[in-house]
Formats: sequence, C-alpha cells, structure tokens
Amino acid sequence: MIPTPDAAPNLFDRALLLMRRNRALRQGPASFLLDRVAEDLAERLHAVLREFADAAEIWTPGEALRKPYRDRLRSLSRIALPGRQSENLALAPESLDLVVSALAFQFVNDLPGVLAQIRRALRPDGLLLAAMAGGDTLTELRQSFAAAEAECEGGVSPRVAPFADLRDVGALLQRAGFALPVTDVDRIVVRYDNAFALMQDLRRMGATNVLLERRRTPTRRATLLRMAQIYGERFADADGRIRATFDVIWLSGWAPHESQQQPLQPGSGKVSLREAVRGRLPSNGR
Repeated sequence: MIPTPDAAPNLFDRALLLMRRNRALRQGPASFLLDRVAEDLAERLHAVLREFADAAEIWTPGEALRKPYRDRLRSLSRIALPGRQSENLALAPESLDLVVSALAFQFVNDLPGVLAQIRRALRPDGLLLAAMAGGDTLTELRQSFAAAEAECEGGVSPRVAPFADLRDVGALLQRAGFALPVTDVDRIVVRYDNAFALMQDLRRMGATNVLLERRRTPTRRATLLRMAQIYGERFADADGRIRATFDVIWLSGWAPHESQQQPLQPGSGKVSLREAVRGRLPSNGR
C-alpha cells in the first residue's frame, strides 16, 4: 500500500518554494549546482546499457536536466512542482521505464510516499535516478546562524531545512520496494567572499528558507552581521574566503525483474560459515 501524502507532516511551504523559484528565474538563476547534476546524470545514464522508451522528470527546477537524455526517449513527461501541499504524482501503474529528478527531493514532505509512487509507476526493470541535497549541506550556515541567534536573541529559530543522510535514503529505497538500490554522495565545496554572497546565491537558486515553522519576522541586522562574523571566524580559509558545503546524494533503484541479479537463497552456499571462519576452505577455494 502506498502511503498517502497526508500521512506525513508538512515541513515545507510549497507555494512559497514555487514563488521563490519563479523569482530566481526572473532575476537570473544561479545554476552551477543544477548544471553539474545534469552533467553527472547524463554520464550515469550513458553507462546504463539499455534503452528507455517512456520517462518522467519530477519537480526539477529549470530546463537543464532535460537536454542530456531527451534523444534517447520515445516520450518524456515533466511533472512540475505543485503549488499546493499535495504530493500525489498521478502516475499510472507500470507506465514508465525511467524516472529522473534533480535537486527537488530535499523539499518533499513525504519522501517514502513519493518513492513508493515512483516504484509503482515503473515497469519491470525500470529505473529511478535522482539527485537531492542532503548530508552536511549548508552545515556552516546552519551553525553560524544558530550561534548568532543564541548570542544575540537568546534562542534559535529554524533556518536551514533538515537534510536526509546517505543511509536513510538507501533504507527508503529498500522500503519502497526497489531492487539493487545504490546511493552515493558528491561533496561540492564552494568558496565565497562572505556569508552574504552565499545567501545571494541561495536566493538565485530559489533555495532560501521555506520551512513552515520558519520565523515570520525579519532577522535583526545585528544578528545577520554577527552570523557573518562567526561564519568568517569558523569557516574561512587562509585567504579570508569562506567555505559552503553542498552534499548531493545520488539515489538509484530498479523495479524488480527476473533478469536482475538475485541474492543467493539461504542454505545454497557450498562453504559453511564455520569452515570459512576457521580457514578450512576447499583446496580450490580462493
């Protein structure tokens, strides 16, 4: 049974996220992360030795992701980010051979439910390939804001969204029923003149704070200045420029198919665990 979107708590303001993405497009987006992900996705798909007829792209901002693999497909549908809170993808069962997504799943309220919907929509031996921000993304900004608010305002408010780690994402793929699940992390460290230059790039990515529990009043100027000072003190290189970490988690999984490599059945091994531990392998063992 696929979890319903309403079963998970709402963490993100979807309408605000859409508004800020649109604003970023109007102002000229900072697309270096998305461009890198699009390039990596093209390379990863190139290594897959099979054809995909029907594909869907889910919630990816911009157009960069569509270009690398469009010629390999018979049809490509794009599911745009909804302005409402619902995360129902409305995908027909076993209708797709490939699903891709880039830098969108970190804003999903019910990631287990979305993954389960994608698994149901894939034909046997269909592939999900996605990239999302996770791990220690923006850990420097999170720590600097927390220290500044604690010092200047006597408390801490939610500033940076919580990110899933690698093991959590792998477990969710298995939970959703994907075969051969694989996850890995691409750590990207970007340097800036100061914290305000980083925050400007985040605005141009449409990736500023969209938590529903975010503070609704403007941040005090003193707090912002102290945050930038702490950032420079803790996370600057010798030349004075600061570091910002972006962890891109890649996840892939296949809809089960009989042609896929299967784990051995219990009891089918030819060497007992006891013999292996004692080093008593057969004479031709390696």
